[in-house]
Amino acid sequence: QVQLVESGGGLVQPGGSLRLSCAASSSSAFALDNFNIGWFRQAPGKERERVSCIYSTDDRTYYSESVKGRFTISRANAKNTVYLQMNSLEPEDTAVYYCAASLYSDGTLCPAGSSTYWGQGTQVTVAS
Repeated sequence: QVQLVESGGGLVQPGGSLRLSCAASSSSAFALDNFNIGWFRQAPGKERERVSCIYSTDDRTYYSESVKGRFTISRANAKNTVYLQMNSLEPEDTAVYYCAASLYSDGTLCPAGSSTYWGQGTQVTVAS
């Protein structure tokens, strides 16, 4: 069982930055660098959307058009953690952000399949 813990969310002004972390819990014996990792978000009244993903085999990355050029996903394997650096944040980025991990992937390098593991989510609010 892979247990994922997100952190780093909060309230930030438009144009500001946040770095989200997705870590395997200390009780988890799984190395996240073996997994395809994705960041997803869900705003109130909207469907969950894929934001950014990193592929297990070669660390190729995927970004949605709405965040391309502003967000960066990366791995810190020594810390068994995946980060999402979010710059130039906009009010439209307000949502609960979730990380997900799977040994399987869909065509966009993102985790997929019924055995996908999810974190509990962290709130990001962009407002002045």
